[in-house]
Amino acid sequence: MTTIGTIGTLLHHKGHKVWTLPAKATVFEAIQLLAEKNIGALPVMEEDQLIGIFSERDYTRKVALAGKSSRATSVREIITTPVISVTSQHTIEEAMRLMTEKRVRHLPVIDGGKLTGMVSIGDMVNWIISAQTATIDQMKSYLAGR
Repeated sequence: MTTIGTIGTLLHHKGHKVWTLPAKATVFEAIQLLAEKNIGALPVMEEDQLIGIFSERDYTRKVALAGKSSRATSVREIITTPVISVTSQHTIEEAMRLMTEKRVRHLPVIDGGKLTGMVSIGDMVNWIISAQTATIDQMKSYLAGR
């Protein structure tokens, strides 16, 4: 099955709001923001440039398991780099394939060198379920002669 739609279309429906974090923030501040916004990853910015991604996985593997202090460790020390990203022109299928190959759950969307959104594997699963539901509804209507 081919998934119809681009990341741009998904963002149009989901929204372009992205919470970010400065590289100088502490891991504790990052965890607080993740919890407050109920999200799993944050783009880490230095001025207007995306320099990495901070995720729950980074915290558990690079802070908690390493015995570091979340209040004394800066986000810059543990972020995931290089950043794996997509553009709004990528298809949902391309983005999902990239996530699977690179074993990431969140992708920043970069257009014209600027961060324009963030998509998660959950966003894409929801998109696919919605598309399949719409297709099934159309087929039911067709078969019912409506």
